[in-house]
Parts: sequence; structure tokens; C-alpha cells
Amino acid sequence: MTILALLALVVPALTGCLRVQVSMGVSADDRVSGQIVAAAMPTGPDDVGPQLTPPDSLAGKIRVAPYSQDGYVGTQAFFTDLSFGDVDQLATMYPQAAGAFQLSLSRSGDEVTLDGLVDLESLPAQGSDVQLTVAFPTRVGTTDGIREGDSIVSWRLPPGEQSSVSAEVRYQDPTTRSLAGWAALLIGVSLAFAAIVGGLAYLGRNREPAVGSGRSSGAGDDHGADPDDPAAEPHDRVSV
Repeated sequence: MTILALLALVVPALTGCLRVQVSMGVSADDRVSGQIVAAAMPTGPDDVGPQLTPPDSLAGKIRVAPYSQDGYVGTQAFFTDLSFGDVDQLATMYPQAAGAFQLSLSRSGDEVTLDGLVDLESLPAQGSDVQLTVAFPTRVGTTDGIREGDSIVSWRLPPGEQSSVSAEVRYQDPTTRSLAGWAALLIGVSLAFAAIVGGLAYLGRNREPAVGSGRSSGAGDDHGADPDDPAAEPHDRVSV
């Protein structure tokens, strides 16, 4: 699975100042959420800056709002619960910027790799601010970015240059984790079913006494008395 031109959404061929701030978090389920700020110094009173438009397929997962700060104007997009494939479609939000930034986020077993090449040679060196921050669900193994913590890496990408982006992390493939969960559930259900069957068999066992066990039918029961036994005959009642 790949992410193509994530920052290229918002790196048009400008001669003025540009602000691009991309922050995203990758969850343990390989879902991506984050924010993109795309803004520039306006060239006139009617200049609203770069405008991001979500693709129809992601309309329910991306919210776009106007951005205005520090003299920059443009838009900011908030995205949630995107798959790696969904992130590929973010490139359609600003087609004029295609090709400036190429990234790939791929998985091989339990290893996830982020790498790419950023080409900002067309941006002016003065007044441009381009940043990328990625948070992973576990500690980052290797990276050429700046560590903000065990699981967060950032890059401040210099305008007028080409820069590389790379990071490697290891965490369990969510597909494998799901299969393991289903296997554990099936085992649990099987054990529970076996316990129920065993309990029913125990309750339904033959409770009749064994032959010759010597159990009497209860005190005061004279059905088994011997008629020739003198002790079995009733005593005469003595009257006074």
C-alpha cells in the first residue's frame, strides 16, 4: 500500500511565500488521521490562497475550513480514519501540485516503512515553511527525521532543495492480529460448549441405587417384613 504525493497536494509553483504543515498519525490498525494546512501570502485583496477540495469518495472523512494566520491565507483539511489507499486519494485535493513530493508507506510483515523524496526547488528560500510530522503506534526504529519522542518524527523541509524522508517501525499486522483474535474466540466458544455438554451429561446420569447396595426404602416401611417373624406381629395392648 502506498501514499503518493501527500505534501504535493499543497506545493504549487508559487513565487511568493508558502506555509505547508502536514501532521498525521498512523494507528495500530493502519488507519490514518491528521491535518493539512495549505496557505500562502496573498498577492491581492481577493487572493484566498490554496484551496483544498476533498474527493467525493472521501467527503465523509475530510472536513475543509478556511485558514488565516500570521498573514497567510488558504485552507486546512482535517481527515480521519483513512486507509493507506484513501490517503493516496488526497493527491486529488490539489492537482496543480502533482509531482513535488513523493512518499510511500508500505508494510512487509510486521515492518512498516515510510520513505520518499521531496522536491521543493521551485519554492523561494525566504518566507516558506514546509513541515511534516508523523506519529506511529510504536517506537520508531530508524529515521532521518527529528525525533519528537519514541513514536513521533518530524521533518522541516528546506525550500529550494531536495530532501529525503524515511522512517521504519515494527508493529503487528492488523490482519494477522484479527485472525488470531477470531481463533481465540472460536477456541473459547468450543471450550464453553464442551463444558455445557459435560454438565448436562453429569446432571442426566442414572441416579438409581445399585443392586445389593442394602439401601432401605425408609424408616417405618414394613413392606419388606417377614410374616413368620414374631417380632413383626403386633403386641397386645394391656388394659388397666
